[in-house]
Amino acid sequence: MSTNHQVVVYGASGYTGKLTAWKLAERGIPFIAAGRNAERLQMELDKVPELKGADYECVEVAHDRKALAGLFAGKKVVVNIVGPFMQLGLPVVEACLDAGCHYFDTTGEMDWVQMLKQEFGPRFKAKGLALCPANSYMWTEGNIAAEIALETPGIDTLDIVYLADSQVSVASTASFLRMCTNPQHYLQNGELVMWPYATSYTVQLPGEHKAFNALPWSGGGEPVWFEGDPRVRNCSVLVSFRNQQLFAGVFGLLQKFEAECRELPQAKREEITNAWGADITKVEPPRENPDINRCILSCQGRGNTNSVSVILRGNSPYAQTGVLGAEAARRVLRGLLRETGFVSPAKAFGARSLLASLADEGYLAHEVKSI
Repeated sequence: MSTNHQVVVYGASGYTGKLTAWKLAERGIPFIAAGRNAERLQMELDKVPELKGADYECVEVAHDRKALAGLFAGKKVVVNIVGPFMQLGLPVVEACLDAGCHYFDTTGEMDWVQMLKQEFGPRFKAKGLALCPANSYMWTEGNIAAEIALETPGIDTLDIVYLADSQVSVASTASFLRMCTNPQHYLQNGELVMWPYATSYTVQLPGEHKAFNALPWSGGGEPVWFEGDPRVRNCSVLVSFRNQQLFAGVFGLLQKFEAECRELPQAKREEITNAWGADITKVEPPRENPDINRCILSCQGRGNTNSVSVILRGNSPYAQTGVLGAEAARRVLRGLLRETGFVSPAKAFGARSLLASLADEGYLAHEVKSI
């Protein structure tokens, strides 16, 4: 196999995988597109016009630790896009550790992030490797905004709200349903506290006259990253979608889950949320349109006597995820990784640096105000 392929995109045939491949090709980074079916991989990547003439190779690999470690051997970066991650991610992380690869993924599942922090963070640190989950729109936009808010002296409380307006991919639908039916947490006085199940909250976004219903959506990666950080006492994250009809449908499923499924064994609960997800989203959506698929991230920071508002206005959350995966690979290959072990995207590469990368491609702008 060609030695110039130092990056592996695992799960490249999916919606987000194809976007990551596109952004790697734009940067001129050779990569291996890996998955369980080489023919399907090639068929899906042939649909991406930006990949014409790009330096990549489709490789079929079994989804087990030994086979994946064999593929990852000699590589530097793995971008894992195979979810739900709590169901499918463990062999990939173990294989990265075995092969000596930096690990990045696109999860939104807080229990997965917590497990990686506790069980794998020290082991990756000992090998000088980065373990960076949720290197994606969720939960990196909030991570970026939070770090900018913390530049204001005295800020110790972060109240974060996401508002997106994109159709949801097949894999994301399965992930978010399992996320919302498993324990979700916020940070309060330095301790993780569980959100109540099947409870929605009304939020107001800057520049919006309407109020929106929101959910913890697994609680967000930000509370896990800031747990134990002496700068942060409190951190909460809520997520909403402009399509409130779809949101209401999801919330109805969560209520149904509490009434009918909460006491079932964990494996059965996961089976149910997977089935519900398959019913909601049956086909992958088209590529996002920046004129339609717009998003807002609001981070309100507070201290004893001061406060700051950080607003990120952007578009195309899935395309942003592709940029973040490609940027992670590019920066690792160039020796720009700032920290190893379990690390947030902002700690790995710098919040303002990541913000600039997204802004340069027209995906994000920001505003900071003392209030």
